[in-house]
Amino acid sequence: MGTETVADPACELRFGQVGIASVRVLVNDPAALCAALAERVLKAPQLFARAAVVLDLSHLANDPGREDVFALLSAVREAGMLPVALAYGTSHIEALARALDLPLIAKFRAGYEPHGEPVATATAPANSVHAPPEPNAAATMGSMHHAQPVRSGQQVYAEGRDLVIAGHVAAGAEVISDGNIHIYGSLRGRALAGASGNPGARIYCQSFHAELVSIAGRYRTFEQIPEDLAGRSVQCWLDGEKLVVARL
Repeated sequence: MGTETVADPACELRFGQVGIASVRVLVNDPAALCAALAERVLKAPQLFARAAVVLDLSHLANDPGREDVFALLSAVREAGMLPVALAYGTSHIEALARALDLPLIAKFRAGYEPHGEPVATATAPANSVHAPPEPNAAATMGSMHHAQPVRSGQQVYAEGRDLVIAGHVAAGAEVISDGNIHIYGSLRGRALAGASGNPGARIYCQSFHAELVSIAGRYRTFEQIPEDLAGRSVQCWLDGEKLVVARL
């Protein structure tokens, strides 16, 4: 009797939680969209350059055509971001996704949460591109307070200021700040401080279970939290090029 040889599998397919920002398009104007997104990329390249984004077309006044959407996708790429899918809205959007051979992400939460913020909105052509804020700019604008838990799939971004989260940050959620981040609950998702390039920013949380922490573009991911940090109160900061996570 012959021996059957079982070949090694060519790949493994697994499902995980991945935070992807939403670009909510408000006007069918590729030039305006490109200008708005390019400004975001310029201000915070560590956060937005080559960022994967989902294009949300549900807020346009009229249904866009295939060529319209193709032009909007090209505008996103020209700005320096990477459109990877369309957000589900109507059967028309579903047909466009099929025509453009793009994935369709159903029930994309970040676009509809009252406290979640899209990556950018375009309402009119931009006449100028602003310089990035100074590293200490966040301190001059106070803090953004978020009273509710940040749920899976939601993104909260405090532009030009510190971010204070009064509750928990769930797995698959993302909190971002140009300044410091304070989390008075558990961090199970991702926290990105100093997003505009401020190396002096810090992250503080009451209970550490993070998927990823980042400061000024330097990041650490955690497949498994070290025993001395799991569930502890911690702070994160940059020591030169090294991102340090230590118990408070």
